[in-house]
Amino acid sequence: MIREAAAWLKSRRAEWPRTAIVLGSAQASFIAALTDRQEIGYRDIPGWPVPTVQGHGGKLVTGRAAGREIIVLSGRVHLYEGRTPQEVVFGVRVLALLGLKTLILTNAAGGINPNYRPGLLVLITDHINLQGANPLIGPNDDSLGPRFPDMSRAYDAALQQTAKAAAAETGVELGEGVYAALPGPSFETPAEIRYLRTIGADLAGMSTVPETIAARHMGVRVLGLSTVTNMAAGMQAELSHGEVLATGKAAAGDLRKLIEAVLERIDD
Repeated sequence: MIREAAAWLKSRRAEWPRTAIVLGSAQASFIAALTDRQEIGYRDIPGWPVPTVQGHGGKLVTGRAAGREIIVLSGRVHLYEGRTPQEVVFGVRVLALLGLKTLILTNAAGGINPNYRPGLLVLITDHINLQGANPLIGPNDDSLGPRFPDMSRAYDAALQQTAKAAAAETGVELGEGVYAALPGPSFETPAEIRYLRTIGADLAGMSTVPETIAARHMGVRVLGLSTVTNMAAGMQAELSHGEVLATGKAAAGDLRKLIEAVLERIDD
C-alpha cells in the first residue's frame, strides 16, 4: 500500500519537499506557524493509518517554516494501538518514496536521567529498542533498502551538531541522551526504570524507534528530539497522560524555535 499512497500523493503534486517533521504528543501547534499551509487528512490517503490517541492529530501538512518548504505529519500511530510495525512506519516509508532526505522525529518522553527536568528538550543520540518488534521483520523489499541495514549511526551526527548550534544561538536548553522505546501503553514501573538506567537509557518512550529504523533502511537521515514531559516512575509521585499533554504544550514554543533554527541550517 505504500506505493499506492505515494502514487496518490504524486497525482496531487509532482514534487514534494525533501524535509519532514513528525510531531509527537501535544505538538500540533507547530502547524499554526506554517505559511502557505495545505493539509490532507490521513483518512483521505489510501492505506494511511489514522491515530486514535488524544494529542495526536491525523493529517499531512505542507507549508513553509524558516524559509523552507517542509512536510509535517501531525500525529502518528503506535504499536500499543494494536498497529503492526509496518503500519507504524507507513508514513515514513511513503515520504521516502516521495523523495524525502531529512526526517526530524519529535516525541514526548519520560526522563530517566536525574539531570533532566520536565519541559527540557533532549537531543536523541542513540536508542535502545525494547518494543519486541522491528518494521524490517519479514521478507525484505530490496527496492526499499538492504536486508541488514547498519544502525551504528541511526541519528545523523551532522544533524546533531546542527541542532546543538541552533540551540546555542536561540538560547534553548538542549540535553543529550539515549532513548529507550517500550511498547506501552502502560507507563513503566520503578523497577523497569532502574533497569533502563542500568543499561544506559536516559529517556523512555513508546514511539520513534520504528520510524528511525524504517528511515535509515531507506537512506533517509534522522534527527531525533524528545520533550521530557515527566520524570519516570519512581522519580515523581505519579504519572498521567494529562501531564504529558500539558507539559508538551508548554514546551512547544521552545521546540518550534529550535526546529526553525535547524531548518535554516540544513541542506537538502
